[in-house]
Amino acid sequence: MLLSIVLCNTGCSLDKQPKEEAKRETVTLKLWHQWVLETDSSTNSLKSAVKEWNDNNPDIQIQADGINGEQYKTKIKTALAAGEAPDIFYMWGGSFVYPYIKSGNILPLDIYLEDGIKNKLIPGSLESCVFDGKTYSLPMYTFIASLYCNEELFNKAGVGIPGTYDDLLSAVKTFRKKGITPVVIGEKDRWPGMYWFNILAMRQAGNKACLEAMKSPELFGQQEFLEAAVKLDELVKAGAFNEDAFSMGFDEMLSEFKQGNAAMIYQGNWVDVHIEDSRAKTKGKVVAVPFPVIQGGKGNVSDFLGANVDGYYININTKYRDEAVKVLKFISEKAGKEGYLNGAGIPCWKDEGIDDTMLSTLSKQSVKLMSTGTSFVGWWDTILPASDSEMHKSLVAELLAGKKTPDEFISEMTKLKGSNNLAD
Repeated sequence: MLLSIVLCNTGCSLDKQPKEEAKRETVTLKLWHQWVLETDSSTNSLKSAVKEWNDNNPDIQIQADGINGEQYKTKIKTALAAGEAPDIFYMWGGSFVYPYIKSGNILPLDIYLEDGIKNKLIPGSLESCVFDGKTYSLPMYTFIASLYCNEELFNKAGVGIPGTYDDLLSAVKTFRKKGITPVVIGEKDRWPGMYWFNILAMRQAGNKACLEAMKSPELFGQQEFLEAAVKLDELVKAGAFNEDAFSMGFDEMLSEFKQGNAAMIYQGNWVDVHIEDSRAKTKGKVVAVPFPVIQGGKGNVSDFLGANVDGYYININTKYRDEAVKVLKFISEKAGKEGYLNGAGIPCWKDEGIDDTMLSTLSKQSVKLMSTGTSFVGWWDTILPASDSEMHKSLVAELLAGKKTPDEFISEMTKLKGSNNLAD
């Protein structure tokens, strides 16, 4: 009888074991992103973070899928509209992501952030992830836009680094006389040209006035905004920009600058790592400086175009909310810190454990410029609502192409709907 009981217990134990193991299924989380260029430090930082997670978490695996830039925007919008979005996905912030938050597509994270992780973030960096009082993402990097100047070409043309708009205009004219393209933009993607009007408006009208005008577009009718449009038109007529701007996207624009074919580019510090790539002709030859001030303008040299509005978001319909949140926390912090060291951006995470002694020269310049900033305005196309954003980019493109006069441009800008208090 005792033998029967022992055999029964042993048999039952052996019989249960495979059933318990069978219940331990591997959770696979699909993650979409836009980091695919091998030379991009954000790509490498994300790959490193995904690999580390997958190696250490065999029960929760990340299946990452990337597609570049503008194509990604179309892909994620289509997927969200069709209810086919992955578990975790990269999104631009502000007005790009807000419609999907408002529609209930994205998971609020507040109940998952009571573990002290917010204390690891630099104060104020979480604000761009909060909408209507709820937190939807965690930041990785802060980006600022600077004027990148190829000192080799400046020296060749006998031109000094511009500190004022008048200096910039004079430099443009000199470069043209010397047969050097002054500025390269990739207006096929439209947003690179938009940056030029945005920063000119910020220098002419001041940051506060720009934010107010984006909320109440009739304010774009103020004289300062017309003067900014006139200055952009003046630069166009002086030959500031490359003649093939409208057939060139961001990647081609960056390639042109890296090849030493233009003296200047106005971009976010995500270009630092590309400009200093060992294969680039610009390595060690470029300096990043604040955009020139406008004498008599209301903007200051310490006012910057820039923000930390991008990040990863979680599909509210994912079957694995807890697991997805754990991954989002890990990816945001790990890629944010490692990406900073690789030149991807200025981190939103406190510097515990970060050794930045090997940081590139341009990245150090970006960090230093960031430290001098006293006022920041985010990328206008992430502040304006989606329809306004597209209209604004198109209007700037028409101004650059000479299809609209500054007066016509401003008249159309006053007809935008306004940001409806989305983000400052």
